[in-house]
Amino acid sequence: MKKGSYHQGSGIQTNRFRINIDRFGGRQSIFRNSYVRIGAVCAFCLCSLFYVSGYGNTVAPAINLGFGGLMKDDPAIPSIRHFDLAQSIGSPRGWENGERVLFLSPLRDAAVHLPMFFSHLRNLSYPHHLIDLAFLVSDSKDNTMSELVALLDDLQADPDQTMHYGDITIIEKDFGQAIGQSFSDRHGFAAQGPRRKLMARARNWLLSATLKADHSWVYWRDVDVETAPATILEDLMRHDKDVIVPNVWRPLPDWLGGQQPYDLNSWQESETALQLAKTLDEDVVIVEGYAEFATWRPHLAYLRDPEGDPEEEMPIDGIGGVSILAKARVFRTGTHFPAFSFEKHAETEGFGKMSRRMGFSVVGLPHYVIWHLYEPSVDDIKHMEEMEAERVAKEAMAAAVAKEQAGVGAASAQWESDKQALGPAGAAMANKADKGSVAGESKQQEQQPLPPIMKDKERGSINGPLAHVGEEMAQQHEPGKAPVDGVSENGITPGSGESEKQ
Repeated sequence: MKKGSYHQGSGIQTNRFRINIDRFGGRQSIFRNSYVRIGAVCAFCLCSLFYVSGYGNTVAPAINLGFGGLMKDDPAIPSIRHFDLAQSIGSPRGWENGERVLFLSPLRDAAVHLPMFFSHLRNLSYPHHLIDLAFLVSDSKDNTMSELVALLDDLQADPDQTMHYGDITIIEKDFGQAIGQSFSDRHGFAAQGPRRKLMARARNWLLSATLKADHSWVYWRDVDVETAPATILEDLMRHDKDVIVPNVWRPLPDWLGGQQPYDLNSWQESETALQLAKTLDEDVVIVEGYAEFATWRPHLAYLRDPEGDPEEEMPIDGIGGVSILAKARVFRTGTHFPAFSFEKHAETEGFGKMSRRMGFSVVGLPHYVIWHLYEPSVDDIKHMEEMEAERVAKEAMAAAVAKEQAGVGAASAQWESDKQALGPAGAAMANKADKGSVAGESKQQEQQPLPPIMKDKERGSINGPLAHVGEEMAQQHEPGKAPVDGVSENGITPGSGESEKQ
């Protein structure tokens, strides 16, 4: 056969290719084969036998795993559960839609605050059975754990079923906190960077260990909140924001002004702060409310108006951690509390920054206020001690004056009683004697020379000029010459130590 010639038959042959024309023809259906048809019938019969004999109740879900057979939980296989995360996105009226809330609280040496905290838990209006509680007890030296367990037992054993919460988790883990729990320790500037990073680690541990697929919302709450509305979950949820925080203030004693903004970690970014961040080292954490970092940011706390609309929203970049409501999907996307310097911030402020970077909405409510417990600082305690010492001194002085007045009154009353006992004649003589005594004292006071006006140079100690005033004039008195009517010719009463009249 020559090159390029046409070959009669079922194919075309050239010097380079061989193409089989039959390969482009139509294919016969496999079910036209009798063996295949018989096999299909047998398979159908076998499946029917499984269901009729009862094996299908355990085998079918596993077989149908890829075909939606587990769209609902099967009680026959309790270890397999199905969750549709589209139903856990969070809605403005979650309490009506049965949306579950994960309620998180980190605890450290918090035993003294737990009774107050559990009173808030009892008062929450959000359906308790839709709330799962989770606690992290870390680095505690008091009886936080035992107190927590006792209060939880009482809560869950309450005869009122509406008081009972859903799942409850307690996690115990220490993070090596070297910073004290006093107000000055926790809020001192030097402690802020390391403290924020450790707290971020604690929050991430608690969150990652307890967040479940059926949680639609995550609510963070500090244990030392003194006053908050019972409807706070519904109030915040109604705004339908990814991350939302209220304003946080604290009450003060009257001598300190009565009240004060507490949480300065909720703020809007400023150009000054952005420029400051560029000048800082990589691991530095900017903290608000300290003179060391002048950021000139608008703070949520300072924008409060007692008469303002509590529904008003303010977009913010950093947030505080006293009370945070966030949709669970925010955390499922990987947003967390940075335990490192993220854009020069850590923990809750870093979480706010990261949430904004991830495209989530972050807002604060400047006129919706909750109240943090007042904790006196070292300066406050020192001032209170000074005020207490002053109060005790005033009370002691008042008691001494009252005692003296009571003694004078008692003596006067006794004298009047004695005069009455003497009868009319004796009382008249006593009254005459009283008048004579008063007249004598007045005359003596008139004859008594006035004390000299001492010059500054005459003042001094017991060995100085003050101790010898009048000695020179006493020496001028003639020896042996008796004074007239108790007064010398120089007008000096013997033994009085007073100077000559000026």
